[in-house]
Amino acid sequence: MRNLFKRNKKREDGFTLVEVMVTMVIIGLLTTFVVFNVLPAQDKAMAQKAKADIRNIENALEQYRLDMLDYPEQSAGLEALKALPAGNPNSARYRPGGYVKFLPKDPWGRDYIYVYPGENGLVDISSLGADGQPGGEGLAADIVSWEQ
Repeated sequence: MRNLFKRNKKREDGFTLVEVMVTMVIIGLLTTFVVFNVLPAQDKAMAQKAKADIRNIENALEQYRLDMLDYPEQSAGLEALKALPAGNPNSARYRPGGYVKFLPKDPWGRDYIYVYPGENGLVDISSLGADGQPGGEGLAADIVSWEQ
């Protein structure tokens, strides 16, 4: 009786090739599902982050304008939100610590584009989107302050 028990135990010690293959197929199907459903959401999230960053930059620029009586010059750019530009006649009005702690990069790792005076508004802020080129459609479309 003891030998019979040992024999049955040896048969149950591991997984069969069929069990391993079925498990691999299930993991493959789950991975495919995640790739097709999650990656497009990531692209949309990146565009939403760029829009939120642009709104935050616009708010900081408006606070700068209220304190300094004008927007930062084109030559000073968005860096004027972090530190007082040299030679500004209203330097006493500049908020201690600046208007932002750091300037975000767009979700694709590039600087936001600042244009003053703007072509589409008083100030234009934009990101070139996923492709890094002006224009584009879909995920490659520019993300701009004047269309939000």
